[in-house]
Amino acid sequence: MFLFFLGMAIFLSMHSLGILAKAWRDRQVTRLGALGWKGIYSLISAIGFILMIVGFGQARDASYRLYAPPGWLHYLTILLTLAAFILIAAAYVPRNHLKQWLGHPMLAGVIAWAFGHLASIGMLRDVILFSSFLIWAIIDFVVSRRHDQIVGTIYPAGTLRGDLLSLVIGTTSWTVVAFWLHKLVIGLNPLG
Repeated sequence: MFLFFLGMAIFLSMHSLGILAKAWRDRQVTRLGALGWKGIYSLISAIGFILMIVGFGQARDASYRLYAPPGWLHYLTILLTLAAFILIAAAYVPRNHLKQWLGHPMLAGVIAWAFGHLASIGMLRDVILFSSFLIWAIIDFVVSRRHDQIVGTIYPAGTLRGDLLSLVIGTTSWTVVAFWLHKLVIGLNPLG
């Protein structure tokens, strides 16, 4: 499980710099330039992500069941992951109501994704992974919303076009993952 924990630590640490070390991060952006910082940030995050995936695969053999959720929760997970994909799409689609209302739909999507998986999977490795992401996303969401209030951030008004684009992109992405990519990468068919 060492690679799993190392990968999660690297990935979540990089994604927590805005919470834990915003001033340091801002100095690095100034020193390296926006593109330089994004390059280093992306490279380190990708290394963490790859280590996390490899470690998760290795942990599959060493993991044990902490709890056995009822089978019907699987359907809740399907709905929550669909909502998560739509929320994540809304983070990138301009002028949609989800971004206007939530400010940080990406983090809300991670919360839905992690909670959905925790509800239906009780294996130790899964609980570690999804609870870590859930806690991180909740903290980041609360801190980010508080920061928005302090600086007076107002997100652009949503439009029907933005909403429909978020819905189509999110649903299409979810369909590709649910029907093909999840089985290919994770080895499990979430719908079967």
